[in-house]
Amino acid sequence: MTARPANAHQARLLRLLRDGGPNSRAQLGDQVDLSRSKLAVEVDRLLETGLVVADGLAASRGGRRSHNIRLAPALRFLGVDIGATSIDVAVTNAELEVLGHLNHPMDVREGPVAVFEQVLAMAAKLKASGLAEGFDGAGIGVPGPVRFPEGVPVAPPIMPGWDGFPVREALSQDLGCPVMVDNDVNLMAMGEQHAGVARSVADFLCIKIGTGIGCGIVVGGEVYRGTTGSAGDIGHIQVEPDGRACACGNRGCLEAHFSGAALARDAEEAAHAGRSFELAARLDASGRLTAADVAAAAAAGDATSLDLIREGGNRVGQVIAGLVSFFNPGLVVIGGGVTGLGHTLLASVRTQVYRRSLPLATGNLPIVLGELGPAAGAIGAARLISDHLFSPA
Repeated sequence: MTARPANAHQARLLRLLRDGGPNSRAQLGDQVDLSRSKLAVEVDRLLETGLVVADGLAASRGGRRSHNIRLAPALRFLGVDIGATSIDVAVTNAELEVLGHLNHPMDVREGPVAVFEQVLAMAAKLKASGLAEGFDGAGIGVPGPVRFPEGVPVAPPIMPGWDGFPVREALSQDLGCPVMVDNDVNLMAMGEQHAGVARSVADFLCIKIGTGIGCGIVVGGEVYRGTTGSAGDIGHIQVEPDGRACACGNRGCLEAHFSGAALARDAEEAAHAGRSFELAARLDASGRLTAADVAAAAAAGDATSLDLIREGGNRVGQVIAGLVSFFNPGLVVIGGGVTGLGHTLLASVRTQVYRRSLPLATGNLPIVLGELGPAAGAIGAARLISDHLFSPA
């Protein structure tokens, strides 16, 4: 993709076609503040660039029927969501429909070189399947703070070896296309906003509970990243004075007391201490426990597992309650690997938020699980790069 919109009007038209699909000139005119003649000029210029194409006759609104306009069907975006323990890679068309999606286990602590070798292998596999001849742009999510303008991770607590690594520059060279990089939870929020549970909400919080915990903040339909890109790092809010040591170097952080890694550690302690036959049996069988084991044990009625989930949900809810009182969102979305704990976790979170926050903030506040699961981050990554490319150069 070499062309870019020449002005804000063209950018607006491209995003309308991305989010709403093919549309007639008349319908596009209803959504933009342009005269009919000016709209015709901008659409014709976009047709000349090849970013959009004519797509059959539109329904008649009286008079001569016009052609529908759609984004070029050959455009392809790559969305990459790098988590602490796995990688999701998706290919989308220009409307961000997922054409192919791969997941591969990978420990982010193996470092950027090993991780990106795997990313490139997965991208090549998707290309070889015939989904794309090449990529017009790629979005990348990483599980740590990102200096957004440069696309560089900065001192990420669970990503040794990644500090200052030029992710955007390195992958742009390897993929041969523009690349944008962001924190993974921001991309999960963008995915849920585009195609998930937050489609109609302008102001919401998206909490990701996985190996770590983070929060995507969406204000007026746009991700809020803060002055330096570290907004939403709620996993390092203290919930226990002089509590457990955290990977960030402090003590008592939320993430140290409840996250995928913390829950697995607590479950193994309970198994070794003889407090749960179910967890002990699972530990004997596999040699280690995960959050998924706790979820399965809880589903089987294990009281210790249920207690661990409720206690963790109470801690998360305590933090979210403070965020709700401060930000007054229209929705709270909870996603990430630990959402396999399901409604036991959600009930504990809701109880704390509704109990601790002011009634004016919670009277009509839904707190829900995300809809898109592992694909949310990859869809958000494709949305990120399309936002960039569908902006004036």
